[in-house]
Amino acid sequence: IAMWSGPRNLSTALMRSFGNRDDVSTILDEPFYASYLVSTNKNHPMKEEVIKSQLSNIDDVKKLCQKQATGITYQKHMTQHMLKDFDLTWMKKVINVFLIRHPARVIKSFGEKLNNATIEDIGFKQQLNLFNYVSKIGQKPIVIDSFDIRKDPRSALECLCLEVGLEFMSEMLSWPKGGHKSDGVWASHWYGSVHLSEGFSGEEANLPILNSEQNEISRNALPFYSALEEYKLKF
Repeated sequence: IAMWSGPRNLSTALMRSFGNRDDVSTILDEPFYASYLVSTNKNHPMKEEVIKSQLSNIDDVKKLCQKQATGITYQKHMTQHMLKDFDLTWMKKVINVFLIRHPARVIKSFGEKLNNATIEDIGFKQQLNLFNYVSKIGQKPIVIDSFDIRKDPRSALECLCLEVGLEFMSEMLSWPKGGHKSDGVWASHWYGSVHLSEGFSGEEANLPILNSEQNEISRNALPFYSALEEYKLKF
Protein backbone atom coordinates (compact mmCIF):
# COMPACT_ATOMS: atom_id res chain seq x y z
CA ILE A 1 0.00 0.00 0.00
CA ALA A 2 1.44 3.37 -1.06
CA MET A 3 -0.18 6.22 0.88
CA TRP A 4 0.29 9.54 -0.95
CA SER A 5 0.02 12.68 1.11
CA GLY A 6 1.33 16.18 1.53
CA PRO A 7 3.01 17.23 4.79
CA ARG A 8 1.06 17.85 8.02
CA ASN A 9 -1.78 15.67 6.81
CA LEU A 10 -2.36 12.92 9.41
CA SER A 11 0.05 10.75 7.44
CA THR A 12 2.20 9.77 10.43
CA ALA A 13 -0.84 8.90 12.55
CA LEU A 14 -2.16 6.75 9.70
CA MET A 15 1.26 5.08 9.44
CA ARG A 16 0.97 4.29 13.17
CA SER A 17 -2.52 2.92 12.60
CA PHE A 18 -1.42 0.49 9.91
CA GLY A 19 1.77 -0.28 11.79
CA ASN A 20 -0.30 -1.61 14.69
CA ARG A 21 -1.71 -4.39 12.48
CA ASP A 22 -0.01 -7.74 13.05
CA ASP A 23 -0.03 -8.49 9.30
CA VAL A 24 1.98 -5.40 8.31
CA SER A 25 5.55 -6.64 8.14
CA THR A 26 7.29 -3.67 6.52
CA ILE A 27 6.85 0.10 6.87
CA LEU A 28 8.68 2.55 4.63
CA ASP A 29 8.65 6.08 6.03
CA GLU A 30 9.07 8.64 3.22
CA PRO A 31 11.60 6.55 1.26
CA PHE A 32 12.11 9.25 -1.40
CA TYR A 33 12.99 12.00 1.10
CA ALA A 34 16.78 11.74 0.71
CA SER A 35 16.63 11.55 -3.09
CA TYR A 36 14.35 14.60 -3.05
CA LEU A 37 16.79 16.60 -0.92
CA VAL A 38 19.74 15.56 -3.07
CA SER A 39 17.90 16.49 -6.27
CA THR A 40 16.57 19.87 -5.05
CA ASN A 41 19.22 20.86 -2.49
CA LYS A 42 16.40 22.27 -0.34
CA ASN A 43 17.43 23.40 3.12
CA HIS A 44 15.21 21.23 5.32
CA PRO A 45 15.68 20.60 9.05
CA MET A 46 18.15 17.74 9.63
CA LYS A 47 18.98 17.68 5.93
CA GLU A 48 22.37 15.97 6.25
CA GLU A 49 21.05 13.42 8.72
CA VAL A 50 18.20 12.53 6.36
CA ILE A 51 20.52 12.06 3.37
CA LYS A 52 22.89 9.86 5.36
CA SER A 53 20.05 7.74 6.76
CA GLN A 54 18.43 6.64 3.49
CA LEU A 55 19.04 5.46 -0.02
CA SER A 56 19.39 8.57 -2.18
CA ASN A 57 19.75 7.03 -5.63
CA ILE A 58 16.30 7.18 -7.21
CA ASP A 59 16.62 3.76 -8.91
CA ASP A 60 17.57 2.12 -5.62
CA VAL A 61 14.55 3.67 -3.91
CA LYS A 62 12.19 2.47 -6.64
CA LYS A 63 13.53 -1.08 -6.27
CA LEU A 64 12.96 -0.87 -2.52
CA CYS A 65 9.35 0.23 -3.03
CA GLN A 66 8.67 -2.63 -5.47
CA LYS A 67 10.33 -5.28 -3.34
CA GLN A 68 8.00 -8.13 -2.46
CA ALA A 69 7.86 -8.86 1.26
CA THR A 70 6.16 -11.46 3.41
CA GLY A 71 3.04 -9.79 4.72
CA ILE A 72 1.83 -6.28 3.92
CA THR A 73 4.18 -3.42 3.12
CA TYR A 74 2.90 0.04 4.05
CA GLN A 75 4.61 2.98 2.37
CA LYS A 76 4.14 6.55 3.59
CA HIS A 77 4.99 8.91 0.72
CA MET A 78 5.12 12.71 0.45
CA THR A 79 3.80 13.81 -2.94
CA GLN A 80 6.22 16.75 -3.14
CA HIS A 81 9.11 14.28 -3.10
CA MET A 82 8.17 13.03 -6.57
CA LEU A 83 9.84 15.49 -8.91
CA LYS A 84 8.93 15.94 -12.58
CA ASP A 85 11.79 13.84 -13.90
CA PHE A 86 11.20 10.91 -11.51
CA ASP A 87 10.03 7.72 -13.24
CA LEU A 88 6.66 6.62 -11.86
CA THR A 89 6.25 3.22 -13.52
CA TRP A 90 7.03 1.45 -10.22
CA MET A 91 3.63 2.69 -8.97
CA LYS A 92 1.99 0.02 -11.11
CA LYS A 93 3.22 -2.54 -8.56
CA VAL A 94 1.43 -1.07 -5.53
CA ILE A 95 -2.05 -0.09 -4.37
CA ASN A 96 -2.13 3.71 -4.48
CA VAL A 97 -4.14 5.66 -1.92
CA PHE A 98 -4.37 9.46 -1.73
CA LEU A 99 -4.73 11.08 1.68
CA ILE A 100 -6.06 14.62 1.31
CA ARG A 101 -6.51 17.56 3.69
CA HIS A 102 -7.85 21.10 3.22
CA PRO A 103 -4.89 23.32 2.25
CA ALA A 104 -5.67 25.93 4.93
CA ARG A 105 -5.09 23.31 7.62
CA VAL A 106 -1.94 22.05 5.92
CA ILE A 107 -0.27 25.43 5.40
CA LYS A 108 -1.05 26.56 8.97
CA SER A 109 0.52 23.46 10.49
CA PHE A 110 3.44 23.34 8.04
CA GLY A 111 4.32 26.98 8.73
CA GLU A 112 4.85 26.11 12.38
CA LYS A 113 7.60 23.67 11.40
CA LEU A 114 9.18 25.24 8.30
CA ASN A 115 9.21 28.93 7.42
CA ASN A 116 8.78 30.37 3.93
CA ALA A 117 6.79 27.43 2.58
CA THR A 118 5.64 27.58 -1.05
CA ILE A 119 2.83 25.79 -2.83
CA GLU A 120 5.42 23.33 -4.20
CA ASP A 121 6.40 22.42 -0.63
CA ILE A 122 2.92 21.24 0.35
CA GLY A 123 2.44 18.90 -2.59
CA PHE A 124 -1.13 19.58 -3.77
CA LYS A 125 -0.34 19.94 -7.46
CA GLN A 126 1.94 16.90 -7.34
CA GLN A 127 -0.78 14.88 -5.61
CA LEU A 128 -3.26 15.56 -8.41
CA ASN A 129 -0.60 14.69 -11.01
CA LEU A 130 0.02 11.36 -9.29
CA PHE A 131 -3.72 10.71 -9.04
CA ASN A 132 -4.05 11.34 -12.78
CA TYR A 133 -1.12 9.03 -13.51
CA VAL A 134 -2.67 6.20 -11.49
CA SER A 135 -5.94 6.68 -13.37
CA LYS A 136 -4.07 6.66 -16.69
CA ILE A 137 -2.38 3.32 -15.99
CA GLY A 138 -5.76 1.71 -15.31
CA GLN A 139 -5.80 1.62 -11.53
CA LYS A 140 -8.67 2.96 -9.47
CA PRO A 141 -7.14 5.65 -7.25
CA ILE A 142 -8.46 5.56 -3.70
CA VAL A 143 -8.96 8.94 -1.98
CA ILE A 144 -9.64 9.53 1.70
CA ASP A 145 -9.87 12.83 3.59
CA SER A 146 -8.02 13.23 6.89
CA PHE A 147 -10.94 15.30 8.22
CA ASP A 148 -13.22 12.29 7.79
CA ILE A 149 -10.75 9.96 9.50
CA ARG A 150 -10.51 12.20 12.54
CA LYS A 151 -14.29 12.65 12.67
CA ASP A 152 -15.06 8.92 12.61
CA PRO A 153 -11.87 6.79 12.65
CA ARG A 154 -13.59 3.41 12.82
CA SER A 155 -15.96 4.00 9.89
CA ALA A 156 -13.22 5.63 7.82
CA LEU A 157 -10.73 2.82 8.37
CA GLU A 158 -13.34 0.11 7.83
CA CYS A 159 -14.14 1.71 4.47
CA LEU A 160 -10.46 2.16 3.56
CA CYS A 161 -9.60 -1.42 4.44
CA LEU A 162 -12.45 -2.68 2.28
CA GLU A 163 -11.13 -0.63 -0.66
CA VAL A 164 -7.57 -1.99 -0.38
CA GLY A 165 -8.70 -5.57 0.21
CA LEU A 166 -7.92 -5.91 3.91
CA GLU A 167 -9.96 -6.94 6.89
CA PHE A 168 -10.41 -4.08 9.35
CA MET A 169 -8.71 -4.60 12.72
CA SER A 170 -9.71 -2.64 15.81
CA GLU A 171 -6.00 -2.41 16.67
CA MET A 172 -5.77 0.30 13.99
CA LEU A 173 -7.65 2.73 16.24
CA SER A 174 -4.88 3.07 18.84
CA TRP A 175 -1.15 2.58 19.28
CA PRO A 176 1.52 2.88 22.01
CA LYS A 177 2.95 6.30 22.82
CA GLY A 178 6.44 7.15 21.61
CA GLY A 179 8.47 6.51 18.50
CA HIS A 180 8.50 3.48 16.24
CA LYS A 181 11.45 1.58 14.79
CA SER A 182 10.27 2.47 11.28
CA ASP A 183 10.30 6.24 11.90
CA GLY A 184 12.62 8.29 9.75
CA VAL A 185 15.55 10.04 11.40
CA TRP A 186 13.59 13.31 11.05
CA ALA A 187 10.96 12.12 13.56
CA SER A 188 12.42 14.22 16.38
CA HIS A 189 11.60 17.40 14.45
CA TRP A 190 8.28 16.49 12.79
CA TYR A 191 6.56 13.75 14.83
CA GLY A 192 6.25 15.30 18.29
CA SER A 193 2.45 15.25 18.48
CA VAL A 194 2.22 11.67 17.20
CA HIS A 195 4.82 10.51 19.74
CA LEU A 196 2.53 11.85 22.48
CA SER A 197 -0.61 10.30 21.02
CA GLU A 198 -2.30 6.96 21.54
CA GLY A 199 -4.86 7.33 18.75
CA PHE A 200 -6.49 9.78 16.38
CA SER A 201 -6.99 13.14 18.06
CA GLY A 202 -10.68 13.81 17.42
CA GLU A 203 -12.69 15.90 14.99
CA GLU A 204 -11.01 19.02 13.62
CA ALA A 205 -12.36 22.48 14.40
CA ASN A 206 -13.17 25.24 11.91
CA LEU A 207 -10.57 26.22 9.34
CA PRO A 208 -7.66 28.19 10.86
CA ILE A 209 -7.06 31.90 10.36
CA LEU A 210 -4.14 32.50 7.98
CA ASN A 211 -1.94 35.48 7.29
CA SER A 212 -2.07 37.04 3.83
CA GLU A 213 0.86 35.00 2.47
CA GLN A 214 -0.52 31.73 3.81
CA ASN A 215 -3.97 32.58 2.51
CA GLU A 216 -2.59 33.10 -1.00
CA ILE A 217 -0.92 29.68 -0.96
CA SER A 218 -4.08 28.07 0.36
CA ARG A 219 -6.20 29.74 -2.31
CA ASN A 220 -3.88 28.53 -5.08
CA ALA A 221 -3.83 24.98 -3.68
CA LEU A 222 -7.59 24.72 -3.20
CA PRO A 223 -8.47 23.71 -6.82
CA PHE A 224 -6.13 20.70 -6.59
CA TYR A 225 -7.68 19.63 -3.29
CA SER A 226 -11.20 20.12 -4.65
CA ALA A 227 -10.44 18.00 -7.72
CA LEU A 228 -9.50 15.05 -5.51
CA GLU A 229 -12.24 15.71 -2.96
CA GLU A 230 -14.81 14.69 -5.59
CA TYR A 231 -13.45 11.15 -5.43
CA LYS A 232 -13.05 10.73 -1.69
CA LEU A 233 -14.53 7.73 0.08
CA LYS A 234 -17.94 8.32 1.58
CA PHE A 235 -19.19 6.29 4.52
